[in-house]
Amino acid sequence: LDDMEALFADIDLERISVSMTINPTAWILLAMYVALAESRGFDLNRLSGTVQADILKEYVAQKEWIFPIRPSMRIMRDMIVWSARNLARYNPINISGYHISEAGATSVQELAFTMANAIAYVEEVTRAGVPVDEFAPRLAFYFVAQADFFEEVAKFRAARRIYARLMKERFGATRAESMRLRFHCQTAAATLTKAQPLNNIIRTALQALSAVLGGAQSLHTNGMDEAYAIPSEEAMKIALRTQQIIAMETNVTSVVDPLGGSYYLEALTNRVEVEVMAILAKVDGMGGTIKAIEEGFFQREIADSAYDFARRKAAGEQPVIGVNVMVEPSEPPPIPIHKVDPAVEARQIRRLTEVRRRRDQGLVDRLMDRLEREAREPATNLMPVTIELVKARASLGEIAARL
Repeated sequence: LDDMEALFADIDLERISVSMTINPTAWILLAMYVALAESRGFDLNRLSGTVQADILKEYVAQKEWIFPIRPSMRIMRDMIVWSARNLARYNPINISGYHISEAGATSVQELAFTMANAIAYVEEVTRAGVPVDEFAPRLAFYFVAQADFFEEVAKFRAARRIYARLMKERFGATRAESMRLRFHCQTAAATLTKAQPLNNIIRTALQALSAVLGGAQSLHTNGMDEAYAIPSEEAMKIALRTQQIIAMETNVTSVVDPLGGSYYLEALTNRVEVEVMAILAKVDGMGGTIKAIEEGFFQREIADSAYDFARRKAAGEQPVIGVNVMVEPSEPPPIPIHKVDPAVEARQIRRLTEVRRRRDQGLVDRLMDRLEREAREPATNLMPVTIELVKARASLGEIAARL
């Protein structure tokens, strides 16, 4: 919690929206954020932001998890239920297609697998007795904007249509807010190249434009040095200016669904929808998302698509400027690369040691025992005890290790 306090020093949490990209330990970060807000007297119902938390896509694509899939789903349920009742403006999950795409999925697979994960989360929470309209308005999504410009616009348009239908027809949602797909979009890191890195500025701008034309509510543009390291300050400034030029100079943001009515876009949107619904029907036939993950269905599909793309790229069938066409002699990048100071690690270890020295260890031990007891009771929500634990200065690592 001390780290969270330092991070948000002098920042009014009721006036900003905070996005936390964290997954297997997401509920602990959310607990810290809540504890910090309470310690400063903020109204929890005025906090806005998102915690990514989408654990299913970890098993499918990103491969960063700690616990088995079913206990992980229980934690997701606890987060969503607790947030629905205590954080009126907060998004407790960002159901993510981005990582599925980056692992090698096609655009249709990205959307279908993301919707399959969404279905699993909604089923998990409604099984706990929470009506769909109580939590669905705060569900959020996260997609990628890939290189195929028109296909990406069609994907975003189809996504809204599919989600509205699923929520209304499958889960009986009655509120418009429950059927509304709200999504963040990030340009595609996997398309950016080490060769001729300045070309990445152009790639990112076009991908960002497809997200805007497709109706994204929130956007992240990647740095031109993405293929080398985490972004330098210059790379991030250019990425930010890319968004600002689109938003303030092109006038595209003043039109809703500007490509709607185009014969090509409408036909492509319809095709994407049909193909996505066919995959969802197949997943249902396998016994649902969790069963399909356990049997490796999504993982195999992504691997096959990734292999096919790599083969076409290697053969030159899929042109990539600077890599297999318009190739130039290799040179050092004309941009400074960000370096991480190794002293950061030593400093953090000192901070953690000092926190452990100052805290009431007896209280931490008692709360850890309670956490374990409650974890063995599937109906108990783990958010309240986790909030108490972080207030007592238990670390994220200790909580995860105990579970």
